[in-house]
Amino acid sequence: MTEHTGESLEQGLATWKMPGARQEAAPMRPDTPADEPPGEDDEYAAALAAAPAPPEPEPDQDDEEPQATATSPVPDDVDLGAVLEAILMIAEEPLSEEFLSSVLERPRSQVSATLGRLSAEYTGDGRGFDLRRQAGGWRFYTRADYARYVERFVTDGASARLTKAALETLAVVAYRQPVTRGRISAIRGVNCDGVIRTLLARGLVEECGTDPDSTATLYRTTTLFLEKIGLDSVAQLPPLAPFLPDDVTDIEEDEQR
Repeated sequence: MTEHTGESLEQGLATWKMPGARQEAAPMRPDTPADEPPGEDDEYAAALAAAPAPPEPEPDQDDEEPQATATSPVPDDVDLGAVLEAILMIAEEPLSEEFLSSVLERPRSQVSATLGRLSAEYTGDGRGFDLRRQAGGWRFYTRADYARYVERFVTDGASARLTKAALETLAVVAYRQPVTRGRISAIRGVNCDGVIRTLLARGLVEECGTDPDSTATLYRTTTLFLEKIGLDSVAQLPPLAPFLPDDVTDIEEDEQR
């Protein structure tokens, strides 16, 4: 058995390397023969030389940064009126001047003036449609002069009018909103559950929360209601005072009792 001193052991540990690292770091022996060049009959070497280089891997599409598609404003050489017509033609609800101005990146005053000019042109030309500002925004409507023909086309002879009970209930909601179903029934003196369901189905009223005291559902009119009656807000509803009886104060006191 070979004996090692402490000094030689320390030197050995200091210079020791992993076998792989030792092989890479090992110097070339002077007696190692160089690689022989491939001969003319070496088919393997010829095949490697003739083989095409492997294509470089394409970058993963997931790693590429997405390019944001920025919306450009309407150029000055494009007719703003035509752009507004195209947008309003597919609008399902009235669009405000602020919204149109932000979408088109044009001043609000310019958008408002263009909408007013288009509306005046349609009226002056006697078109069958009209551009009006209702329910807080602009939208195309059929002209009132041809309402009976449009109604005949839409209803195909069927009556689309609301019943008297539905009109009374709708009036109560419009003037007392937000109001509960029980309050409506108390004012009309009859149960109004069926009428409320009809108005909800027609899209004229909608739920708007619950009463904090009774936790009953509150109802209010919708934007469609304003469109149907041609108003911009419920604040434009005519006052009720001329249509109320003289003893209305006594009636309210009796209801509170």
